[in-house]
Amino acid sequence: MGERQVIRRQLRAQAGAPALLDAVGWTQDTAEGPRHRLRAFFANPSHADQLWPEPREGVARLIEARDVSGAAMGIYETDAPGPARLALRDAAGAVTLREVTPDAPDWALFEGRNCLFGQRLGESIETVLDWLSWHHDHHGATGAVILNRAPPGDDGETGAEFAQALAEGMALRELAMPVVLLESPTPLGKPDLGPENHIFLAPDAPGKDRMEPPAPDPWRSPQGQGLIFEIVKWRFFARAAGLLMLDVSDLLMEREPDQPSAFEAVQRAATGVILLVGRRSYPWRVRKGEPARFPDHVCRQFDARRGIARWGCAPRKAGLENTWRMLRVSYCKPDPGLTYGFWRAMALRVPGHAPAELAPKTSLIEDERLLHLSRDIWGFKPIRPPVSKPKPAPKQAVDAGRTAIVTTMKNEGPFILEWLAYHRAIGVDDFLIYTNDCTDGTDAMLDLLQRKGLVQHRDNPFRTMVDMKPQHAALAAAENEPVIQRAGWSICMDVDEFITVKIGDGTLGALYAAMGEANMISLTWRLFGNADIHHYEDRFITEQLTRCAPELVRKPHQAWGFKTLFRNIDIYKKLGVHRPKGLNPDLWDQVHWLNGSGNRMPREMFRNGWRSTLETYGYDWVQLNHYAVRSAESFLVKRDRGRVNHVDRDQGLNYWFRMNHNAVEDHAIARMLPAARAEFDRLMADPEIRAAHDHCVACHRAKIAELIARPDQREFYRTLTSGRFEKLSRMLHHFGSAVFNAGPEVIPADLHERDLPPDFFFTLRHVGEARH
Repeated sequence: MGERQVIRRQLRAQAGAPALLDAVGWTQDTAEGPRHRLRAFFANPSHADQLWPEPREGVARLIEARDVSGAAMGIYETDAPGPARLALRDAAGAVTLREVTPDAPDWALFEGRNCLFGQRLGESIETVLDWLSWHHDHHGATGAVILNRAPPGDDGETGAEFAQALAEGMALRELAMPVVLLESPTPLGKPDLGPENHIFLAPDAPGKDRMEPPAPDPWRSPQGQGLIFEIVKWRFFARAAGLLMLDVSDLLMEREPDQPSAFEAVQRAATGVILLVGRRSYPWRVRKGEPARFPDHVCRQFDARRGIARWGCAPRKAGLENTWRMLRVSYCKPDPGLTYGFWRAMALRVPGHAPAELAPKTSLIEDERLLHLSRDIWGFKPIRPPVSKPKPAPKQAVDAGRTAIVTTMKNEGPFILEWLAYHRAIGVDDFLIYTNDCTDGTDAMLDLLQRKGLVQHRDNPFRTMVDMKPQHAALAAAENEPVIQRAGWSICMDVDEFITVKIGDGTLGALYAAMGEANMISLTWRLFGNADIHHYEDRFITEQLTRCAPELVRKPHQAWGFKTLFRNIDIYKKLGVHRPKGLNPDLWDQVHWLNGSGNRMPREMFRNGWRSTLETYGYDWVQLNHYAVRSAESFLVKRDRGRVNHVDRDQGLNYWFRMNHNAVEDHAIARMLPAARAEFDRLMADPEIRAAHDHCVACHRAKIAELIARPDQREFYRTLTSGRFEKLSRMLHHFGSAVFNAGPEVIPADLHERDLPPDFFFTLRHVGEARH
């Protein structure tokens, strides 16, 4: 055969227990004379103890049995080349004999060559040719084996037709290298998963919670037969000079000047093994009517968390007896100084989808290396992402200008003045407040405050916006309001949340001065409970409720939610409930985001993060006191009013259980209360404001009386104020996530009466996601 060739090979699969994937046999010269070897590769699931070890007349002798990735590999010696009988245990433990006809290895085909091994799930001829050409022309590849996992007759194409088309394409490109198309008569994927080239299995695809998982497709699902890597070693690569594990959607990155090729590197590596680290690449857009190609891929995610691990080796130097696996060669540590990168072209691996379906556009940035590869090497003109420009603004946080709060309210009248006075006292300049369906005087109060120049009040436009919840509708409308457009700092927060600055003089000015050039800071919630206060009083909430969750409280997941003060400099496109949304991805490196202790937030939070973690929580500089339940009586009114975001979720007993935290005392806010009281008194000195406040208080008390008069609400109130729930509010750190998901009824009825050790922990099986 000449060098320019495409050869089809098929695995020697056999049904049975255990099922056989393949068998390879050869004659090996030894000091004692020729020895006939056979390696049998069984399908997952199988176990080494299914290979009968005792010698039998006329049966191949088992030299070694290995378990590899859930499957058995048997190393045998036979009396003669060709068919052999193997002794195996069946499912019942009985010994049966299986005749196996091994294939001879194709070692001579790849002897001394630099080879590729990759899998094809259905990628086009052009993609495979581009893959071969790139690695042949730029990295010195001289041979390849492609595991063709496309099902027989996929898209009307037979294996023979694909091989013929590939051979013709290689001839046109003058690719002089042997290529084997390895096929399997049985599927090799994990039986319970859908196809790997389905959007649901694309690692970065957004919106998976709204997708229907695909039906199982073992022909195309993620590789489930880990022994395939041992098979290709003993069938093809035992005498190859070098091997790189790269699928046909993967391209080695361009070499640096004077950098040895990856094939040269495997020879230099002390163990004969190098690490290949992949990054997923994406097009910004593919031209209409044209198929995606490698050079369309000019973007990567700026916040990709970790690479894709693969490897390369010099087979004999690495040791043929060391097992090959997908991610490593057993007992061979890759040379730490010889790591090579590759790009995984996701529009080729998961075809037929727009880039925004493969990865959020807010994560994609142009990569100079990919752009150079596309334009200068492939000679392509890719569609590039737009260039964004931040709004000119002072660098120092303290010089940014006015601070504005956007909020939504419904029947919050009795609590408005305390919240307004407090935040005016710490340095908030502007308040944009949206309301809907108020019956307690909230609207009238806010209209009055607007006339007096203290707030801006708007009707919530959610009924005029399709499928918009009240809070989201308000934020969308707020983006066009002058008070927000001219603000230097903005935050979206609620009337039961109080910014508590712990440094300097307790004002926002002190916080901004400490932030330097940072342009965002997260205020992690400190959940304050009702402090066993049952009845509503017209007093400062911040003075009455001083018990809260401890700082280190990972559950429920709402406990470490945060809100974010951010500068209006167009790094993000729109307001969000917890943080600004719609990052302009090319400006990601201009995000200077701090946590509540002044430490940098990781880039993984830049797009969607809304709650702190063990690595990101912090309370040293600032926290957000969240008085989510207030008194038990006021909670009845809150429940009756409903929510402004998750409007379909009842604020019932489960909500009270999750949010009513009374474990520890916290008085961080106390030093600013005299200033807040002074501002409150100044406001209340206005007879109109006092009258409006008193009316709201009277309405609140009337609503409490109305609700308490109802038997169901009276019983609900008794439960909230029971000794059991008072004690549970001090025990929440003992419970796992599943308890908060399920609700307090799953907790043993007498648990609150027991003398529990400090490290006591109670949970149950996962019962779904917590409802935020």
